[in-house]
Amino acid sequence: MIDVVVLTQLLARLIIGFGLFVLGFYFLINLYYFAIHILALLELRDDVQESRWDPPFREFSSPFYPGIGVVVPAYNEATTIVESVQSMLSLNYPEVEIVVVNDGSTDETLSLLVENFELEAVEAEIPVDMPTEKIRGVYRSTVYEELLVVDKENGGKSDALNAGIWLTNMPLFCAVDSDTIIDRDALLQLVRPFLERPETAIASGGVVRVANQCTIDEGVVKSVALPKTGLPGLQVMEYLRAFYSGRLGLNRINGLILISGAFGLFKTDAVRQVGGYRHDTITEDFDIVVRLHRYLIDEGKEYTVDFVPEPVAWTEVPSKRRVLGRQRRRWYRGMVETVVTNRSMLFRRKYGRVGTIIFPLFVAAEMFGPLIEGLGYIILPISIYLGILNVEFFLVFFLLTTGFGIFLSWFGVFSEVWSFNRYDSPWQILRLLWYGVLENFGYRQWKTVVAWHGLFEYLRGVESWGAMERTGFTGSDDE
Repeated sequence: MIDVVVLTQLLARLIIGFGLFVLGFYFLINLYYFAIHILALLELRDDVQESRWDPPFREFSSPFYPGIGVVVPAYNEATTIVESVQSMLSLNYPEVEIVVVNDGSTDETLSLLVENFELEAVEAEIPVDMPTEKIRGVYRSTVYEELLVVDKENGGKSDALNAGIWLTNMPLFCAVDSDTIIDRDALLQLVRPFLERPETAIASGGVVRVANQCTIDEGVVKSVALPKTGLPGLQVMEYLRAFYSGRLGLNRINGLILISGAFGLFKTDAVRQVGGYRHDTITEDFDIVVRLHRYLIDEGKEYTVDFVPEPVAWTEVPSKRRVLGRQRRRWYRGMVETVVTNRSMLFRRKYGRVGTIIFPLFVAAEMFGPLIEGLGYIILPISIYLGILNVEFFLVFFLLTTGFGIFLSWFGVFSEVWSFNRYDSPWQILRLLWYGVLENFGYRQWKTVVAWHGLFEYLRGVESWGAMERTGFTGSDDE
């Protein structure tokens, strides 16, 4: 019979060993985050200075602006589709085509588009090699010549994006979610890398901000407001940290491996060359950027992937925990799937700093980080029960997770205030700082549970997208 004392001692040693591993892991991850945030400050300083420079030419008088096809996949988006399309039709850009792809919606998405924008069926040449489900019809607005609507059988978001990419003749395309409002001058700012480096720029991403509780009229954000304290408010903090710190820092070293699917600009031919968006992925934005890195390095081509912090797209975020949990589980499953698919890039000198440093650290921080932190929350009460909890260990663990998390959040708020701030009142800044504290008590721990749930779904082969419930841009966050 196993001696209980011996078993307890063995368990205690395992817990202590795991605790030391956790401390070492989070020390290295936080060191990585700190380095990225310092790089982000340097990059933001340069971007702010450049934005204040007055160019010696008028934007619309320049003949060098490449045409952009704005591709908008839409599936059951009746709540927001009209305002979203109105926003895109009001964009300030010399040559733009809005391509809305109705991906077999079962609600009124298509009928609302036909009614509000006076669509008529047109003859369109469908490429033979177009990797999409059957096209049922193509429509052009009789009021807005630049608006093209594609009606197709349901094939998922990637399939819908591919339909727009293969049907547009524009050299660049902007992938935009149908629940997104784009600032009027956003494309003029987002296209900047393609003007500065036309031979090497293949993709650029802008900032995505939370639209909940903002005042939006006819597709234009009239006034910016912070959501009330709750899930949308906490997500504001997440978005600030992700865009104004993480992606800016990676952009400084040309290591950007993720452009938001809600707002990204790509060279059309480059995406066609890699076969378009994959159908068997649920995080197509992450997957396409990693595949572009891989393909262009394999081909020995010089290229850049850029993040531009000035252009903004506004999106409605989930206000219900159930819906948010569904979204985040999907994000986690998709991240794991993309990492597994592209695992041959890890630690390969062939892929430069992306393969040897950035991708591995991303995997450690974003994929394994929440899982290890979740185990830490389980180990703590067990350690207390066994009477082996070391006060110094607990304090260090708290500082490396919660304490440093607050520091990174406030770092993001500082970047927001210092640069292209949209939350400009002192009261809004104070609320942002409060969100930076609040998210570390309950919300952060809940996200580790969601990550584990997402991992189990991935291992079980769950592939469902999950319905996203929208209240519309004029909806309330009170529910």
